[in-house]
Amino acid sequence: MSPTHHNVDFLLVQMTESLRKLIHDKNIEKPLFIGIRSGGIWIAEQLHKNLNISEPMGTLDISFYRDDFTRVGLDPKVQPSNLPSSTQDRHIILIDDVIKSGRTIRAALNELFDYGRPASVSLVALIDIGCRELPISADIIGSHLSLASEQHIKLIGPEPLSLEISQR
Repeated sequence: MSPTHHNVDFLLVQMTESLRKLIHDKNIEKPLFIGIRSGGIWIAEQLHKNLNISEPMGTLDISFYRDDFTRVGLDPKVQPSNLPSSTQDRHIILIDDVIKSGRTIRAALNELFDYGRPASVSLVALIDIGCRELPISADIIGSHLSLASEQHIKLIGPEPLSLEISQR
């Protein structure tokens, strides 16, 4: 059974409350929300809006930072990253749609540190499907999902947001 649009909305409500608690518990003032292109940006926009964050949001396109860049080549839709300010001493809320191997997050961290040294980075992901190749875990996860090896999950959006499970 494939998750639906309603499941994404429900997960976003849960994630908003978990993120509100994390920001409060860590005593973070003016968190810098950064979404990883493209699904992470859609999730970040929703969470940013739900929490009424006044600080501008940033976006990352980690294509040039991927460790498989030379093997898979450049995606023709690569766009520049856009951070509203330096990451130096900022509390970053890094957001992605699906976390799997951890390699996308590693690439995002590498790029973030090129903009400055953050005070902290909290990771938020809509879906965690396991299969880690690197020791990376999210602070907030909307849902854990197990997929068969031939299955793939993709966030469709931005309006409405829905999840699609397909066969490779």
